[in-house]
Amino acid sequence: MNVPRRRAATLKDVAEAAQVSTATVSKFVNGNQRFTAEVEARLARAVRELGYSLNPMARGMITGKTGNVGVIILDIRNPYFTSLVKGASRVAAGAALNLIIADAAESTSPELSVLQSLFRRVDGLIVSSRLPAPVIETLFQSGTPVVFYGRPSSYAEHHSVGCDNYTAGVMLGRHLRDLGHRKISYLGFSGARWSVEREHGLRHAFEGADLSLRVFDAGAPSTEEGERLASTILLSQGLDDAIVAYNDLLAMGILLEAKSLGIKVPEQVSVAGFDNIAYGRLVSPALTSVDMMGEATGELAMRRLLGVIKGETTAPEDDILQSRVVARESTRARKPRVNA
Repeated sequence: MNVPRRRAATLKDVAEAAQVSTATVSKFVNGNQRFTAEVEARLARAVRELGYSLNPMARGMITGKTGNVGVIILDIRNPYFTSLVKGASRVAAGAALNLIIADAAESTSPELSVLQSLFRRVDGLIVSSRLPAPVIETLFQSGTPVVFYGRPSSYAEHHSVGCDNYTAGVMLGRHLRDLGHRKISYLGFSGARWSVEREHGLRHAFEGADLSLRVFDAGAPSTEEGERLASTILLSQGLDDAIVAYNDLLAMGILLEAKSLGIKVPEQVSVAGFDNIAYGRLVSPALTSVDMMGEATGELAMRRLLGVIKGETTAPEDDILQSRVVARESTRARKPRVNA
């Protein structure tokens, strides 16, 4: 038996039930105006009893807004970006906005057509300052409000949120220096400007010390790439005192391969990374890392974006969050080497 489908309540239905005009209902449900407590109580009761909800397309026609915000992340497989999305999502949900996520997949030339489609579907975007310049220029040309994450941005007219990668490198370098390490290998990722900044900070931490620093380049910031390059780093020119990786995924790959090679961490070599992803606590030995504040970055970036969307007049600025070294079992004080 076919049951007649109940007609959805309309703006007019709510207006009649609350004994107000349709214009008043529209302003109320869109949050554009406050009314007396008595009027708002009538409106809220009518909306609740009638089960009224504003059609998203209608909302867009009324407000000029989609009710969506977006985040473009660099690699959906990297838990750092999962944390960033978690922070952004919490703020978006509190503002009753839908969060759309796009994955650039660490590409130097992400599909512009895909990103352009996203521009039209959101009221604003949180994006990495590592995105290629042509993509960022296309974003600017679209007029979409934008906030950058990950490092102090070179786009002074826009907000950016993140940790200072140079300072993070200095902090980790000082930790290793205090442990007596002087022979260091750095496994970087030249596809990211952040990597160079971390390397420079690492070097600065050893100024005045007899530092030996070897630099290697990963083709991707992944655990698999860390495993692939670990043998070269661990077995060439003798063991270093410590190995620092551009991120925790690379560092975890080194830990896995070191174990298969019979090299003990940290007894023979210390290993450390950046990002402080949750999995770093679960590997053996637990990974020393610099906390790059992914979740806090996403949360603050979304708050900044909501301000831009609302037209708040605060001047754009770089919000620098304080990174910190989280020392775990993968690093320890260097012991004098005994020659066979």
